[in-house]
Amino acid sequence: MEINPVRVKTLSLNKPNWRVVKDDVTRISGLSILKRAGLKKSDKIFFSGAAPCGPYSKSAFWVPNRLSNVMTDYRIPTLWHFARLVRELRPTGFIFENVGGLLFEPCRPLFRRMINSFRKSGYGLSWRIVNAANFGIPQKRERLFIVGLKDGRCFNFPESTHSANNYISAAEAFRGLDDKPEDGETVTGKWAHLLPTIPPGKNYLHLSKARGRRKAIFRWRSRYWSFLLKLSPQLPSWTIQAHPGPYCGPFHWKNRRLRISELKRIQTFPDRYRFAGDRASAWAQIGDATPPLLAEKLCESILEQAS
Repeated sequence: MEINPVRVKTLSLNKPNWRVVKDDVTRISGLSILKRAGLKKSDKIFFSGAAPCGPYSKSAFWVPNRLSNVMTDYRIPTLWHFARLVRELRPTGFIFENVGGLLFEPCRPLFRRMINSFRKSGYGLSWRIVNAANFGIPQKRERLFIVGLKDGRCFNFPESTHSANNYISAAEAFRGLDDKPEDGETVTGKWAHLLPTIPPGKNYLHLSKARGRRKAIFRWRSRYWSFLLKLSPQLPSWTIQAHPGPYCGPFHWKNRRLRISELKRIQTFPDRYRFAGDRASAWAQIGDATPPLLAEKLCESILEQAS
């Protein structure tokens, strides 16, 4: 189920056999989902979903008056509708994904409310902030996963398959891609001339006094971390954001914006995967997604334990 028509088209392009429903989660019932899927409550059902992460993200800490506004954000009710659908569907298991900020103040009360709802529905719960790089994804992407299993059983998260010693680097991920330029990859504007002065793997802090710059251009921690952030070919990428600002990276070590083909590799989408819409829309869809390889590894483990 997806409310955005462009994203509905993307799902339909790549999964023609899926029953993709364009609808608002606040208006759909568990019974409606069962009917559309041709399922009964007695069937083994696995339910997965996420909610808009904007209110709980690190970027939100830079929004003026965030602490007073977070509890009234219009996107928060999606949390309660996910919990409602768990109650109505009574799946064998479920998985919910969001940013780790949901665990911390001022968002912690929202997390506790979700957890209490799941427990009242009879689910054993496990949650963990998982770094995608620890499972072979070429991206240091930390996300919160909540897993519920019926009848009070608790899920054991799989052991990491990778560590800092054998992370998949950005250069490895991009291997075999052509070097054809893409419209929109050139960085222009006020700060564009500074990008070539920053070494791979560094950000704007390289141009601060704390990094030995005599004539500092930026004060220490005066900008968001990804400002003028450049990939290192020897390391995994940093988190791909859905809506980065004009000078927010990660940028390629060749001093340009990343290409859609590179973003797909970083998020482990197959090269053949197609995205509807323009470049900005494709970027947003990739940035909002859970890396498919990570989803596969987690869900295989869940299904194994839920059987």
